[in-house]
Amino acid sequence: MLENYFFDFDRTLADSTKVNIYAAQTAFHDSKLKVPSVDEIISYMGVPADKSFPQMADRELSEGDAKRLIRRFRNLYLENEDRGTVLYPGVEYALTTLKEQGKQLFVASAKETESLDRNLQKLGILDLFDETIGFDKVERPKPDPEALLLLLNKYNLAAEDSVMIGDAKYDLIMGAAAQMKTCGALWGAADVDSLRAQNPTYLLKTPRELLGIS
Repeated sequence: MLENYFFDFDRTLADSTKVNIYAAQTAFHDSKLKVPSVDEIISYMGVPADKSFPQMADRELSEGDAKRLIRRFRNLYLENEDRGTVLYPGVEYALTTLKEQGKQLFVASAKETESLDRNLQKLGILDLFDETIGFDKVERPKPDPEALLLLLNKYNLAAEDSVMIGDAKYDLIMGAAAQMKTCGALWGAADVDSLRAQNPTYLLKTPRELLGIS
């Protein structure tokens, strides 16, 4: 029986697509770089910016250029996150119900932990989670399973009683590598075929369906 639920944040718990696209495209423009397309930005959501932004750049970036680009992105995101980040319908109900059932809830995100917690707090759901972990708390971010393994070990949890829930293939790869069950969040997925290709344990259309898996 599932006892432990691990969630991605962007496009799984909350829709932050518009603010991510705006902040990324503006940061690239301001840095005199070719502006990445919407589809390209979405395809990299779930990968930390320090990894994805250099890959999206149309030229090789120096360490200083990369840091300035990412700093500009994060500042733009911070300035606009309140207007562009909303919970998906049914997320709060599903989380609250799972918590009432005694389940343990976690978030493993490609965001910085400070930004992640700030977003969760503003959305009113931070207190529902036992712990959150961003890319800055691990040496090897997703799709490496380090974040999940750290939490499993810290809380003495069984992987077979745990599920990783996310909208992108990176989330499912990470969960499978940690020997967990995996769940594709179709309500936020931009590339459904890439989720299916990972053969997840579950593919759900709405957050409320989380209450029916075991």
